[in-house]
Amino acid sequence: MQLQSKFTIAAPLETAWETVNNPEIVAPCLPGAVLTEYEGDSFTGTVKMKLGPITLNYRGTGTYVERDKAGRTVVIDASGRDGRGNGTARAVITARMTADGPDKTEVAMVTDIALTGRPAQFGRGMIADVTDKIISQFSARLAEELAGSGTAGSLASESGDRPSSRRADEPINVLELAGTPRAVQIAYGLIALGVLLPVCLKVVRRLRAQSTEHA
Repeated sequence: MQLQSKFTIAAPLETAWETVNNPEIVAPCLPGAVLTEYEGDSFTGTVKMKLGPITLNYRGTGTYVERDKAGRTVVIDASGRDGRGNGTARAVITARMTADGPDKTEVAMVTDIALTGRPAQFGRGMIADVTDKIISQFSARLAEELAGSGTAGSLASESGDRPSSRRADEPINVLELAGTPRAVQIAYGLIALGVLLPVCLKVVRRLRAQSTEHA
């Protein structure tokens, strides 16, 4: 599935470029994400996602596979797996930056995403809607970071709290972002089906086994 989105960073092109190339700055701005390690072009981290009563905790890795400074383009290949076996996710993200005046930068993103497990039960429209809202939150938090420090370089050296009051381990609430009550109803139905169906099948098998023993 390919998703396209755009957002604006309130910073000059050079500052925006340095910022997007530093996971230590970018990761805390992404809802539900925590960076655990970063070395060279590779990084590891976690992303928490909440689907109603179920919390998925993806642990994964990412790599900057391309950093084209002349074209102001980065390509990131990231993948993760839920710790309880509820699904996997992989995304190849291409971000291209262009100056929008002296103090603003437009970021155009193309994300090729592949999901398995429970998140894959949602339709393309709902996934796209949730992704748009996550990116909106991300760009707002990134703007707070830049406004609070002034430059990407000083951000990288900060050791205090980030401007955002969000807890680092707060999960992405997918159903809250889904928007319409109808979408939420469908989502809850799918989750219930995914949780209850295996239980029902086990009960049926057990009853059949008991009836066979008594026959």
